[in-house]
Amino acid sequence: MLQHINFKFVLKVVGSLCLSEILFLLICLGISVYYKGSDLLPFVYTIGVMAAVGSCFYLLGRRARMNNASRREGMLTVTLTWLILSLVGMLPFVFGGYTPSVTDAFFETMSGFTTTGATIFPEVESLPRGILFWRSIMQWQGGIGIVVFTVGLLPMLGAGSAVSQIYNAETTGIIHDRFLPRIRQVARRLCGVYILGTAVLILLLWLGPMGLFDAICHAFTCISTGGYSTRNGSIAEFQSSYIEYVTSFFMFYGSLSITLQYFLLVGKPGKLIRDEEMRTFVVLTLCAVLITTLWLLYRGEYPSLEENFRHALFQTYSIISTTGYTTADYFSWGPFFWSIAIVMMIVCGCAGSTTGGIKISRLVVLMKNLRNEFKKRTHPNLMVPVRINGIIITGQLVSQVLAFAFLYFLLIFCSIILLTLDGMDFVAAVGSAVSAMGNVGPGFGDYFSDFSQAGDFSKWILSFLMLTGRLEVFTVISILHPAFWRR
Repeated sequence: MLQHINFKFVLKVVGSLCLSEILFLLICLGISVYYKGSDLLPFVYTIGVMAAVGSCFYLLGRRARMNNASRREGMLTVTLTWLILSLVGMLPFVFGGYTPSVTDAFFETMSGFTTTGATIFPEVESLPRGILFWRSIMQWQGGIGIVVFTVGLLPMLGAGSAVSQIYNAETTGIIHDRFLPRIRQVARRLCGVYILGTAVLILLLWLGPMGLFDAICHAFTCISTGGYSTRNGSIAEFQSSYIEYVTSFFMFYGSLSITLQYFLLVGKPGKLIRDEEMRTFVVLTLCAVLITTLWLLYRGEYPSLEENFRHALFQTYSIISTTGYTTADYFSWGPFFWSIAIVMMIVCGCAGSTTGGIKISRLVVLMKNLRNEFKKRTHPNLMVPVRINGIIITGQLVSQVLAFAFLYFLLIFCSIILLTLDGMDFVAAVGSAVSAMGNVGPGFGDYFSDFSQAGDFSKWILSFLMLTGRLEVFTVISILHPAFWRR
C-alpha cells in the first residue's frame, strides 16, 4: 500500500523555487543585453519555460497543508528541486546550441547546481558572457543551498516543521549543533554571511589581475566550492600567485561547516579550536600539503620552494574542498599524487559545508569505532562509546555512518564498472567516479580538463553520482527504494 505523501506540499515548494529562479535568469538576460551576446533569446525562452513550470507546480500545490510534512516530503522536495532546476536550467545551452546534445546540457547544469564543476566545454572562453555568468550563478546557488532559500521562503508559505525536514534532507551530518534547529531564525543571517563573503572575495580578486566580470564569476564559484571558471586554463590562466593564495584561503573557508563559518565571522574562534572535526581537518590538510610539497621537490616540478609549496597548497585545498580549480595538470605529478588525490576526493571537508565526500566527521566516527573494535579483541566486555566533541555517538548513529560508507563505496564501485563498459579506461573511470561522487570536478587522464570525450551513457551515470553525492546518498537512494512509497 502506498504511503500517503503530501504531494501538494512538494509541488508548492518546488514551484516557488522555480519562480524565484527567474530572478537569476533575468540577471543573466541583463548581462546578455549589456554585452550584446548571442544568448539573449535562449534566456528569454528559458524564462518563459521556468515561469510556466513554476506557476503550474505552484497552482497544483496552492492548497497544500504546509505544516504536515514528514521526512519523506523533505527528501522528495530536495531531490525534485535539484532535478527540475537542472532540467529547466539546461535550456539556455539547448536553445542557444552551445551543447551538441541534451545530455551534455543536462550534465553541465547538474554539475553546476551540485557545485561539482565538471564541464563538457573544452573552450569555455568561446561562450557568451550571459552563459558564463549562468554557469557561475548556478554554482553560487548550489553552494548556499537552494534549500536555504527554501528555508527563508517556507515561512511565507505558511510552513512550520517542514523547514527542519527539508534542511535535514539536504545537509545530513553526525552532530547537529544547537545552532541548526534554529535555522529558520538565522537563515537570513546565513545568507547575509554568504553574500558578505562573496562580496569580500570579489573585491580581493578584483584587486588582483582580474577584471570585474571574471572576479564576480570566480568569487561565485570559489565561495561555493564549485570550480567553474571563465577561462580555459582555470586559475592558472591568470598567472598570479596573489590570486592563488586568495582562492586557497577561501577554498579552505568553504570547507568549514556553515556553523563554523558563522562562529568565525562573529568573532568566536574558540569554537573552531575546540571543534574536533575542525582540528582533524586542519591536521589532514597540512599533512597533505607537506607531503605534496616534498613530492614536488623530489620530482623537481618547479624551480623554487615557494612555487612547489604554492601549487601543493592550492591543489590540496582545491581537491579536498571539492572546488576543482587547477593551476597545474596534477595528473602529470605521477601515481603517488593520484593516490593522495583519490583519498582527498573521498574524505573532503567538514559536515554541513558545501563540500562533497564522506566528510571528516564520518571519518572520525569510523576511525574511533575501528579503534574500539581493536580494543574489544583483547577486552571483549569493554564498553567504550564513540565520542565527538565530548558527545556520545549512539550505536544507531554509528550504524548509519557504516551504512553510509558502505553505500558510498558500493555506488562508486558499480559506477566504475559501468563507465569501463562505456569505453573509459580503468584509471579514468576510477578518477571520474570518485570525483563525481565527491562533487570535485576534474577527472583523470583524458577527462582532467573536461568530459567532452565521454560517452552519453557515462555522462548520465556521472550526473546521477553528482546528484547523489550532493544530497549525501541516502536522500536520493531512499526515494528509489520501494519502502519509501509504502506505509
